[in-house]
Amino acid sequence: MTAKDQRSRTGERGRRRPLDPARAAAFDALRAVSSRDAYANLVLPALLRERGITGRDAAFATELAYGTCRVRGLLDAIIGAAAGRAPEAINSVLLDLLRLGAYQLLRTRVGTHAAVSTTVDQAGIEFDSARAGFVNAVLRAIAGRDERSWVDELAPDPRSDPIGYLAFVHAHPRWIAQAFADTLGAAAAELDAVLASDDERPLVHLAACPGVLTAAELAAAVGGAVGRYSPYAVYLPGGDPAQLAPVRDGQALVQDEGSQLVARALTLAPVEADTGRWLDLCAGPGGKTALLAGLGVPSGARVTAVEPSPHRAELVAAHTRGLPVDVVQADGRQTGLDPGFDRVLVDVPCTGLGALRRRPEARWRRQPADVPALAKLQRELLAAAIALTRPGGVVLYATCSPHLAETVGVVADALRRHPVAALDTWPLFEPVTKGLGDGPYVQLWPHRHGTDAMFAAALQRLA
Repeated sequence: MTAKDQRSRTGERGRRRPLDPARAAAFDALRAVSSRDAYANLVLPALLRERGITGRDAAFATELAYGTCRVRGLLDAIIGAAAGRAPEAINSVLLDLLRLGAYQLLRTRVGTHAAVSTTVDQAGIEFDSARAGFVNAVLRAIAGRDERSWVDELAPDPRSDPIGYLAFVHAHPRWIAQAFADTLGAAAAELDAVLASDDERPLVHLAACPGVLTAAELAAAVGGAVGRYSPYAVYLPGGDPAQLAPVRDGQALVQDEGSQLVARALTLAPVEADTGRWLDLCAGPGGKTALLAGLGVPSGARVTAVEPSPHRAELVAAHTRGLPVDVVQADGRQTGLDPGFDRVLVDVPCTGLGALRRRPEARWRRQPADVPALAKLQRELLAAAIALTRPGGVVLYATCSPHLAETVGVVADALRRHPVAALDTWPLFEPVTKGLGDGPYVQLWPHRHGTDAMFAAALQRLA
């Protein structure tokens, strides 16, 4: 490049306007997700705090970052069609810029000029005028049609592939949509509602710590609403819950209502002569452990919390400070603990398909190949939980995924291999009485219950 060319390029960059703070935060969050496998719901709040972005700008940045992550597959299909090349062939920085611009064009009320010009200018700053021109051409092509028109062209035929069509429309990988349809079974007509619920911004759920605050007191303190099902649940319309005084002071937890119901269900399971020796075999980061321990205080129960990760074990200790909890850093499959626990919770690591609405990038990060290895780990953890339970004691197996291989498949294996019997789990989840599945297990759904899609099965140790 000659000196003249360099000066010309520098001049072009100087005339371009960088992204405004809200768009810049969203773009940086997208880059972190793409390049570092970061989690948007962890990266973006930190960026907003560091840069002092609040109010409407923070809300705009959140919508752009989370929304773009959620519908990435749909955006990529449209970008590929408009660009005439596969998204994988586009520079990753340019691709994230195109996603950011395309999302504004297709899913927000941002004007075409603002969506295109801000993105093109940033492409010129990041690269050069040629690539800025490429971005301009692609976004202009996308802006020439609405989302419905693009979907009609690119989606699978709904008559020959209804699941593929719904997956495309709702920006889910097809394999995830198929997994949901398989679990819904005879209620597969609800697949559209299930997928749509993943794109709705969920309410923040808090749990009032038992014996410290009631749900009504917590709701009044934070301006929230008392939950529908869990006696400890409070709903918040938005905001950063970490800034709330009851959360900072340890009087409340940030916890999905479905998770609250799972922890509570273990305490309601029928166990004769409960000695108060309870176990949380997969405890990190400690929310369910804290709720369990709080619920066990009146009866004198003590919870042993097992977590293999040093960092997550520290979080368990922090979340349960002042409660009757013993934290053990160990692999749940080989804890070295003496058996004989009355109640055991095993909320296993999973694909997280039941919480996609809270983790916007997760649907594109998970792959079908992840399921067999996770299912193997889940079977091993459940086997360890059963071995640590005394005869007459109860194991509650839970997972935040409705995938059949992670739910009924794991439980069926345990029933074949180990001395356990399935209990009717439905009564343990009252006052939830509808839409729990075919039984005897429980399957919660966001579109039915407003919770994550938690699965739970109660098993009684026989001998």
